[in-house]
This record gives sequence, structure tokens and C-alpha cells, in this order.
Amino acid sequence: MSFDGGSTVGRQGSEGGVIVLDEEHSAGARITLERCDRVPFAITCGLYGNMVHTVFIGSEQEGLNTFHVIKTNLEELIAIWPENDAPADQVSRFYVAISDFVQRF
Repeated sequence: MSFDGGSTVGRQGSEGGVIVLDEEHSAGARITLERCDRVPFAITCGLYGNMVHTVFIGSEQEGLNTFHVIKTNLEELIAIWPENDAPADQVSRFYVAISDFVQRF
């Protein structure tokens, strides 16, 4: 779903570029694609309270493709996001998955 009703598209993003796509998952994640000056494109994503990560991309098509791949991977992380009272091994698996995500992207 569009973040803030789509009102951020065309505005300046966290990497100083112009926001092209900006989506939020109701469970607490956001992903933004920006067209930048320093690098062609940047994708910033996060799981609220757990992670923020930025990836720099060389072309618009690669940026769009990577945006959708990262979005799918964020949804997979959301699916295993532990509850506050989750057992330690479940919490540990979640943070290992975040680490793998960051290494992949």
C-alpha cells in the first residue's frame, strides 16, 4: 500500500533524491525507491524498530526489479517477526534472517 496515501512521491527522500515509489506494510515495514544525483537510484527499506537498510542501484529498470524483490523479502521477514513474548530461539532466527537479508542486498 502507498505510504501516506502516495503524498511522498515526488518529494525528497532520505538519500536526498526524489521519491519514485514509497510503500508501507501495515505490519510495520516501509520501502522507498528514489532517483538520486550522487547515485542513479537508492532503495531504502526497514522493519520498524528492527532494521533500516539502503541499497544503491545503477539503473531505473534494475531499481524497479530490485524494489519488488526486496519488497517480497521484507514480507518474508514480516511473516517470521516474533511476538514480544516469543521464545529466544524464534527471536534469534528472526535476527539471523535480517542479517542474511542485509548481506543479500
